[in-house]
Amino acid sequence: MFEKEVNPEGVDKADLVVCIPSYNEADSISFPVTQASEGLTAFFPEERSVIINTDNNSPDGTREAFLNTPTERPKIYLSTEPGVKGKGNNFRNLFEKVVELEAKAVVVVDADLKSITPRWIKNLGEPLFNDFAYVAPLYVRHKYDGTITNGIAYPLSRALYGRRVRQPIGGDFGFSGHLAQVYLDSEVWDEATANFGIDIWMTTIALNEGLPICQSFMGRPKVHRPKDPAASLGPMFREVIGTIFTLMTQFEDTWTRVKYSKPTSIYGFGLGEVEMPPKVDVDAKKLFEKFLAGFEEFEEIWKEVLYEDVFRKLVEIKGMKERVFAFPTDLWARILYDMGVAYRDRVREPDQLMESLIPLYYGRTFSFVKKTRRMSTQQAEEAIEEDCNTFEMTKPYLIKRWKGEIG
Repeated sequence: MFEKEVNPEGVDKADLVVCIPSYNEADSISFPVTQASEGLTAFFPEERSVIINTDNNSPDGTREAFLNTPTERPKIYLSTEPGVKGKGNNFRNLFEKVVELEAKAVVVVDADLKSITPRWIKNLGEPLFNDFAYVAPLYVRHKYDGTITNGIAYPLSRALYGRRVRQPIGGDFGFSGHLAQVYLDSEVWDEATANFGIDIWMTTIALNEGLPICQSFMGRPKVHRPKDPAASLGPMFREVIGTIFTLMTQFEDTWTRVKYSKPTSIYGFGLGEVEMPPKVDVDAKKLFEKFLAGFEEFEEIWKEVLYEDVFRKLVEIKGMKERVFAFPTDLWARILYDMGVAYRDRVREPDQLMESLIPLYYGRTFSFVKKTRRMSTQQAEEAIEEDCNTFEMTKPYLIKRWKGEIG
């Protein structure tokens, strides 16, 4: 029989919540639960705390694995209704529970984390008791782990909203109890947000609330289930990018006035981190092949939604041989800006636009892999920062396109 909430110890108030969202994570959830409990006990002994698993009614025994994990701190299991999936729907349950518990601070960590330590709870939670309202993670990742973040989410959100938040869809973060109510009250909630769009939705709203935000150095690389960027993207790509584009309309009064980005303060120490993240293997040839194949299926859409000069340059790089192929950053930025305008104007169905963007993302990722193949993690990071600067310098083009002054 379905139970939305299992609260064995009858917790009705909490100062600090650690949340672990999940779907079919029975084989991995116990480790972050154990680390969370140790972190709460070691670093927040005076705070009333609880660990909450927000789940999608997983059929694999996630609930039992969570509840049966021994912890010093109490636990609550929350689930969406049978048949209701989506990470965002898990968070909807979390926001309601946080408000009900009158919690001051919330820390969220991924259920598949292999590198989490008790200190992660401290690093994400402590700033929330020191006047920060939103805490994004900062950790070393392999240069090919998180290519959606590196190629789209980070440079685009930075150029739009003027804040350098390196991991806007990091999966591990903290937010205040006040922000939980703000999230519940938001007018923007759609199918993409209810699924994988939730992380960028939360970060973007936090950026636009005018509240103090920071990044917290996690002290270890993020180690979870890495994915080859050339593998099937599934719905995540459409939902993350679609949410970014949807929020552009919601917050246009803000971002159209932003000219440059500024750094976001970093909480904690350890920036001399030497522990390297695990390698992520990339099938570069497949990326290039998928880029070229996209012309057969989507060229007509690209011709329709891209500014004519942008489309012409895209066709030019199609003719380049694999060994000399390069996808310029300013071209990539203009393509994303054009897609944002087309998404707003519903030039095509939103899902169709997102599908048409995927081969272009593969081409851009292939170009990044080629460029950074012999680079260290730090050098690749510097290359990403250069890309972000290009996005910012290209932003006047977006403003003109957005206002209909060109195209």
